[in-house]
Amino acid sequence: MMAEELKKDEKSSNFLEEIIETDLANGKYKSIVTRFPPEPNGYLHMGHATSICLNFGLSKKYGGYTNLRFDDTNPVTEDVEYVDSIREDIKWLGFEWKNEHYASDYFDQLYEYAVVLINKGLAYVDDSTAEDIAEQKGTPTQPGRRNKYSDRSIEENLQLFAEMKAGKYKDGEKTLRARIDMESPNMLMRDPLLYRIKHAHHHQTGDKWCIYPMYDFAHGQSDSIEKVTHSICTLEFVPHRELYDWLIEKLEIFPSKQYEFARRNLSYTVMSKRKLLQLVNDKHVDGWDDPRMPTISGMRRRGYTPEGIREFCDRVGIAKRENITDVGLLEFCIREHLNKVALRRMVVFDPLKVVITNYKSVAADADATISADEMLVSENNPEDDKGGTRDIPFSNELYIEKEDFMENPPKKFFRLAPGKMVRLKSAYIIKCDEVIKDDKGEVVELRCSYIPESQSGNDTSGINVKGTLHWVSVKHAITAEIRLYDRLFKVEDPSSEEGDFKEYINSDSLQTVTTVYAEPSLKSAKFDERYQFLRKGYFTLDKDTSPSRMVFNRTVTLKDGWAKEQLRSQ
Repeated sequence: MMAEELKKDEKSSNFLEEIIETDLANGKYKSIVTRFPPEPNGYLHMGHATSICLNFGLSKKYGGYTNLRFDDTNPVTEDVEYVDSIREDIKWLGFEWKNEHYASDYFDQLYEYAVVLINKGLAYVDDSTAEDIAEQKGTPTQPGRRNKYSDRSIEENLQLFAEMKAGKYKDGEKTLRARIDMESPNMLMRDPLLYRIKHAHHHQTGDKWCIYPMYDFAHGQSDSIEKVTHSICTLEFVPHRELYDWLIEKLEIFPSKQYEFARRNLSYTVMSKRKLLQLVNDKHVDGWDDPRMPTISGMRRRGYTPEGIREFCDRVGIAKRENITDVGLLEFCIREHLNKVALRRMVVFDPLKVVITNYKSVAADADATISADEMLVSENNPEDDKGGTRDIPFSNELYIEKEDFMENPPKKFFRLAPGKMVRLKSAYIIKCDEVIKDDKGEVVELRCSYIPESQSGNDTSGINVKGTLHWVSVKHAITAEIRLYDRLFKVEDPSSEEGDFKEYINSDSLQTVTTVYAEPSLKSAKFDERYQFLRKGYFTLDKDTSPSRMVFNRTVTLKDGWAKEQLRSQ
């Protein structure tokens, strides 16, 4: 697709799209190729989601394709578990890659590239320790200096490099370095490392290799082999671009180009793999997929939808300066999508029993057959015309929330009170006639009467009430456990605070309600469905669910604090 063929509403919205459209218009490329190159040393998080949406979104918009390439150049930290989780996360987000590659697929080719550099006098084997190399590089204000090993002949370097490959030397005993410029203002250009020795088993290549390329050597060359046109990285790779271009130029291979955008950080969390791993290892969270984690697997378990995450990434966009994005915006996007797709259900968290004295119950116990005149109908989702309806059993004994009753209410309390009327959702209008208390003076039961002519959808009573309550039938209710999740940290940017970031963990980030009472339709809840528990929030079934216990996670609350905050700031 050429740039001039784009529709008006598809015109560039950021600097990367402008670059791509210029490249296509100038005939530099017929189509574009991007790649998503995660290192399989941990689970993907929200920062990766931004990169995934960007790379796959650009190739889709401009008629190209995206490769998935695992940057597996460090066998010590990588695992097949992470490879599998990365694949699953990308597919769940709604994207498909054209080709799946590993940097290790190119180890033979990368070795030959290194030999080319040695033959050109542009690389040498160094026996210095890591400490010596760091000292010899100088400082940002002082130039570095080469050591005696840099004077080795091409023939000696070729022999030593072959011996490194053959396993003759121990870890750290030798490295291969590029010969560039020890006085460069860019510290990365001061004879950077290209290869190091690691006698470690690799999840893809086994024990074939004991030398492994550094990221900077594998990255650009892998891009070039795959003919990636636009290699999109985050801002920390800006200093690496000079080396990226230098290696491609000296090797005279396909000229892939690197471009950078700002990393997006979320408030009230951390997105460093190292810090996330600490949270997991120190048992502050229940694994990588804990619903409080900013990992994609954690968000999936919490009930976030791929549509909501993609919308968030689109709204945030990309920039050239890093900042912290309010997690409230992410919650807003999730809530907006859930409102469209979530099935409405009634669940009572803190029950107060209501007995309807003038309602004759047909079913005497929970095992009895429910007669037709006790079945009420309620819509599954008022936002979805095709959402359908469900049946809800009604009886003379119900549960409502304790907070929905006050014995001495204030003037604008529109819920239940002595002598007051409310509507039961999808059911009838009831009136509180009597309050029953225990020996301690606590309200334990309400005696109410109902208006038979006030059934929802067929109300001929002429009575108007302002309050509507959710409820469940006592004898038909099922029980479940509810997990209420809040933000993992108490401060907006825990990484910038003094001391250990773990000191700012929110001890109230998980609250569990061991027993709630739900309408019986939730007995058939599915893991891929989303639910709005009326007046409570959005929920999803958790993987800890068993035949004897259902567990639901709260995804987000119904209250939209972020949207209100935006209105106040306008």
